[in-house]
Order: sequence, then C-alpha cells, then structure tokens
Amino acid sequence: MSIALSAEDISRALVRISHEILERNHGSKNVVLLGIPTRGAHLAVRIAGIMSKIEGANIPFGTLDITLHRDDLRMRPPKAIMPTLIPQSGIEGKDVILVDDVLFSGRTIRSALDALGEVGRPKTVQLAVLVDRGHRELPIKADFVGKNLPSSLDQSIRVSLSETDGTDEVVIEPRVQL
Repeated sequence: MSIALSAEDISRALVRISHEILERNHGSKNVVLLGIPTRGAHLAVRIAGIMSKIEGANIPFGTLDITLHRDDLRMRPPKAIMPTLIPQSGIEGKDVILVDDVLFSGRTIRSALDALGEVGRPKTVQLAVLVDRGHRELPIKADFVGKNLPSSLDQSIRVSLSETDGTDEVVIEPRVQL
C-alpha cells in the first residue's frame, strides 16, 4: 500500500480543478455541479465551495444517482446510495460538471450520462475526477483531473474522504480477489 495523494495534495488538486472549471466556462454563471455518490458527491460540494469563494457567488450543486442505469445490475442487487438532487435552477441549458472520485473503465460515467438524460438537457456536460487511473473500456475522457495515476489491473485505488472515512487520502493497494 502506498499513499498516492495526501490530504494536502487532494486540497491542492480540488483548488486547481475549481480554477480550471471557471476558466473553461468563462466564470460560474452557467455552471452546475453534480456529484456521483458517494465520494463524487462530497467532492462536488467541496469544489462548489472553492468556486464560490473564488467567484463571490453561490455555485449550484447536487447529486446524481446512477444506480438504475448501471450495466451490472444483473450481477448484484441495486441499492441507491444517495438520491438525485438537482439544484432549483435546474440543468436545462446549463454547463453541467459531473464529479466523481476515480475514473476507471468509464462505465460509471456512461451510467451518469444516461441518468442525466432523464433529468434534463444541459448545454454541455463536462467531467471532473480526482483520480484518472486509466484502463478505459468506453471512449470517455475527463475534462478536469486532479491526478493521473496509471495503475495495474492487479491494483486498487482507494479514495478516503473525511466526510465518509474520517481522513483525506488516496491509496494504491493490491486488489482484493473475490
């Protein structure tokens, strides 16, 4: 096991991602952040807070439950982690930033795009992730990345956040075989 990102590294990455989102979208006027539960939702709240401090305005954020859109429902029973919560301003015609902790195969993001389509029609959809570990199975690429961590398929990337785990860190560890 090795620590790939410390709490300070995560904080710096989120500040950088926040600035990059604001730069690419020419400010925050049309931006809505939607976090993918669980850790992506917490990261979206943090990024919204950082962007709000930079812009001096509240940044709308919410969560997007992707449970029923997953392509592995036959393999395990579905369980909703957090409900979909869309900001009052909605997402129609907005620049929606999907936020997740780790980008791996791309299947979670594909599910998120399907779920988003049921909620509304944004102007654009962009993706922000704390960690991109590679090994894509679908043609999906993050627009904003905290850290690229190329890893072996024999390894696992574990993101811990204080909101759920009591500490902030990203660890690379051997994959547990089931």
